[in-house]
This record gives sequence, structure tokens and C-alpha cells, in this order.
Amino acid sequence: MGIDLGAYLARIGYVEAVEPTVACLEGLHLAHVTTIPFENLDIHLGRPIRLDLESLQDKLVRARRGGYCFENNTLFAAALEEIGFTVTRLAARVHGGTGGRTHMVLRVEAEGSGWLADVGFGGGSILQPLPFEPGPVVEQFGWRFRLVDDEAGRELQALRPEGWLGYYVFTFEPQLPIDYEIANHYTSTHPDSPFVRTLTAQLSSPERALVLRGHTLIEMTPSGEVASGVNDDEMLDVLAERFTIELPEGTRLPRKARRRSRAKGP
Repeated sequence: MGIDLGAYLARIGYVEAVEPTVACLEGLHLAHVTTIPFENLDIHLGRPIRLDLESLQDKLVRARRGGYCFENNTLFAAALEEIGFTVTRLAARVHGGTGGRTHMVLRVEAEGSGWLADVGFGGGSILQPLPFEPGPVVEQFGWRFRLVDDEAGRELQALRPEGWLGYYVFTFEPQLPIDYEIANHYTSTHPDSPFVRTLTAQLSSPERALVLRGHTLIEMTPSGEVASGVNDDEMLDVLAERFTIELPEGTRLPRKARRRSRAKGP
């Protein structure tokens, strides 16, 4: 079964004409990252992370939930292909993560050029696609990004108050669905995975990025960040009000899932 493009566009609030152009790609990308949150709650609710398109539509579109990189980028890629874009699925290694290539990114062709698209990294990441080839710094609503090449591949960097911060390095070999299934299994089940160790929710906007890790709520802007605590009684309200994640009243998240891990992840 293919994607229900109309339902997806309604979910992200995109009302412009859809065609395989750069302007449409930019608009879809921005609408997705500012509407569908990045989150790993199902891991901590004892539910499997499924990557088939029907399950993703059930969760991210119909149930109005979020997901992490494999979920968000798989859904986004399917929508782009339905519109007529050519999409190549790639893999990346996140700095400070597990050490494996456990992040999914996309190369999208539009109007004769390649673009890096990624709606599944979380707070502080790109709001719109970047030109795929390394080049000048790209500013998006005050956030600054660049792509640079090194011996390991191509690196996405963001400018933070302390300087340029590397997010992840990706290579150019196309990935198959089984590649993501294996990475997803590790990410969602291995005890050393940061997503198994720590509850995470993130939602971006042009003005700021919200990040919840365990009991810590972080508000990021291009000029810095501010952190505050979230207690157990506030957790469901914070998820609903700040991240648009509505869980049934009375949902209890395991205490171990809410502690903050020292490890970072996408």
C-alpha cells in the first residue's frame, strides 16, 4: 500500500501545490519538521518501532504522534516520491552516538541539483534542505549550517555559541530497507542505545528548538540554550503542550526511561 498523500499533507498543514521543485521541497521539509515531533516514547512504552509505510502512517499521520529518524525520514521519502522527486536513502554516523551508522538521511533531486534532506534528527538541525555539495554557510531563520568533506565522508555541522559543532557524517552508498531494519533493531532494543536509556522528544521551529531528555527540558536558539527541570507529574502535560504528543491520561512512563543518559543520539 502506498502513501495517502492527502492525509500526510493535511497532517503537516501544507496547502500549496505539490510538484517536484526546490520551492516545494523546502516548504514540505519546513512543514514536516515544525509539525511532526522527533520522539522515542514507544520504546519506553514497550512497543516495537515498525518501519513499514502503513504502520508509519497509522502512528505519525493518523494518530498524530512523532518518531525518530527512520520513521520520519521514511515517511518523508515516500511522500516526496509520490510527488515525483527522486530520493536516495543514505546512512550517517552521529557524533557522540553509538559509533554505528544509526541515522537515516536523504538525497533528493530537484531541478537538476541534489539536496540533503533530513526531517528526523531533532532539535537544532536543518529546517530546510541544504545543497548536497559542500559550499558556503547556509543560514536558515538565524540558524547556520554547512557541509564539509573529510576522510570519513560528508559532515553536517551547525554553528553554536561555542563554535562549529559536527552533527553527523554520512556516505553516499544507497541503503536498502533491510539496512534500516538492522539499525532500527539496535537503536530500539540494545541496552547501550541512548534511545533505550533515555526518553527523548524534540520539536523544531524557526525561532527555537525544544528538546526533552529525561527530566530536562532544553530550549535552544541560535544564540544559546536554557534548561529547566520537568517532574513526573508534569511529564504528560509537557509532552502534550510543548511537543504536541498526546498520550492517554494515566499513561505511566518507566522511571528508568526518563533519566538522562550521558550518551547523545540523533
